[in-house]
Amino acid sequence: MNILIFGPNGSGKGTQSSLIKDKYELAHIESGAIFREHINKRTPLGLKAKNYISRGELVPDELTIPMVTDILESLSNWLLDGFPRNKTQAEKLWQALRDREIELSFIVEIQLAQELAKQRIMGRRICKKSPHHPNNINIEAIYPINGKCRVCGSELDTRKDDQDEAAIDQRLQVYYDTEEGTLAAVNYYQKLSSSGNFYHIILDGNKKIEVLKDELITKIEEKY
Repeated sequence: MNILIFGPNGSGKGTQSSLIKDKYELAHIESGAIFREHINKRTPLGLKAKNYISRGELVPDELTIPMVTDILESLSNWLLDGFPRNKTQAEKLWQALRDREIELSFIVEIQLAQELAKQRIMGRRICKKSPHHPNNINIEAIYPINGKCRVCGSELDTRKDDQDEAAIDQRLQVYYDTEEGTLAAVNYYQKLSSSGNFYHIILDGNKKIEVLKDELITKIEEKY
């Protein structure tokens, strides 16, 4: 089973990814981890990417797409999170998957209004013991307990960029751009799914974590 998952920051995408990767024994692949693995292994692609990263520049698609597909090709079951980020990357990734005969099973899209996504981002609190423990002062279901992590009781921290409204607006604008941004990528795959290549699952990000999880698992198992 191979899945692409989409959702704006604050939609619960990371939480749902963690839940379903465990249930279906999927390798959870994040775009940042792909760069790190190639760089740490000193692959030819990784060395080229490092040159761009060290200069503070974006790694071009000509390097990014092969790095992504190299890793996906080596795995039998995966969940790709955080990539593609725009329509061009979506088109190039789809062609690369076809060229390498890598099957896509599902795209999962968690929908959430932009203003609500912003509120959730600003409410996020990071557990100092584990970044995978969900805590958010703007979501009742995962509200911290006595100001500490609701999972393990550890101290909480905030990411500086989660409190920068201008930076948040810029990040969200990229996601919600239906012409060239991430939603344009989602729409591209939605059209492809209509031909039966794979299934498009849409979830309401307003719902509670467990409800979303149950709906996602139900929809996956209906089709797979």
